[in-house]
Amino acid sequence: MNDELFYDTTILVYAYDESETEKGNICKSLVENVFSGESKGVISNQVLAELFSVLTTKMKIPLSKEVAESLVDKFVESSNWIRINYTEGTVKSAMSTSKVNKTEFWDSLIAETMKENGIETIYTENEKDFKKIPGIKVVNPFKEKF
Repeated sequence: MNDELFYDTTILVYAYDESETEKGNICKSLVENVFSGESKGVISNQVLAELFSVLTTKMKIPLSKEVAESLVDKFVESSNWIRINYTEGTVKSAMSTSKVNKTEFWDSLIAETMKENGIETIYTENEKDFKKIPGIKVVNPFKEKF
C-alpha cells in the first residue's frame, strides 16, 4: 500500500467547513479526487468517528447530526476510500509510541494503524506531532505543492 495516502481528520473537516474558504478549497479538491477515483485515499474508523464529532460539535457553524451522518456515510460506502482499523495490539503500540515520542495518544494511534497497514504518508497540518513518529512521512497540503 505504499502509494496510498492517509487523510487525517482535519483534512476531511476542512473539506466541509464553509468558514475555512482557503483551506477548504484545497481539501475539497483532495477529497473529491479520491471520491472520483483520480487518487487513492486511506482513512481509519477512528478518523470517521472523529469526523462526525468535529462536524457536529467543534466547527464554527456545526452541522446537524443528520447532515454529518450523511457525509460520513459517503466515506463508508465509497469504494474509492480504503478503510483501515486498529486492534488491541495497535493500542498497545500507540501507548508506547506516545510515551517514547511525547505525542498525543490519538495521533500515535493513527500512526500505528497506518504502519500496521503499510501506509507511510499522511496528509495533515499537524506536522509537529506526526514528524516525531518514526516511519511516518508528513505532507501538509497547505505548505507543499503536489
